[in-house]
Amino acid sequence: MSTNTDIPQDDPQDAASHPDTPEDLMQAASARIAELEAERDDFRDKWMRAEAETQNVRTRSKRDVDETRQYAVQKFARDVAEAAENIKRGLDSIPARAEGEADIVGKLRDGFEGVERSFVALLERNGVVRTDPTGGLFDPNLHQAMSEQETSDHPPGTVVQAWTNAWTLNGRILRPAMVVVAKAPAHAASTDEQPARLDTTA
Repeated sequence: MSTNTDIPQDDPQDAASHPDTPEDLMQAASARIAELEAERDDFRDKWMRAEAETQNVRTRSKRDVDETRQYAVQKFARDVAEAAENIKRGLDSIPARAEGEADIVGKLRDGFEGVERSFVALLERNGVVRTDPTGGLFDPNLHQAMSEQETSDHPPGTVVQAWTNAWTLNGRILRPAMVVVAKAPAHAASTDEQPARLDTTA
């Protein structure tokens, strides 16, 4: 009787490549799930960062467009502010109201004042604002000090006179006000401040 020697034998490589127990299968599945979850979290993090960067780009672009729109007319607005200052100088050159003055002078004054009010109101509706700094504190962001004036009537640093007004466009300086700033008077040494002398004539 012949014996069958062709009984299939297990391939060691196949055995190594396939888990033998359910526990091994569960561990392999858990490891794969953890790997996929890590990849998912990584992709989600990258997507959220990309979304945040895209939103930042949109925000910056919108801000740049808004600023460009607001300040594109800055040079024109500066020239218009100069024209308004010239109108104000013309008004200041007209003599003050006086009894018995010619009617034509009063009509001219009233006409110029009406034009100036309308002009300034038109500028304000478009973001160009005039500010009279007289009586306020000196602000280097809005004012240009042309001189100082010794006075005890105002605290040091107060604007006592404005040669021109400050003009801004949507909060941004167009033309600084040219001002005179108060400073404390220089006190000369008085006789009361001199050391007392002894009377040696007695």
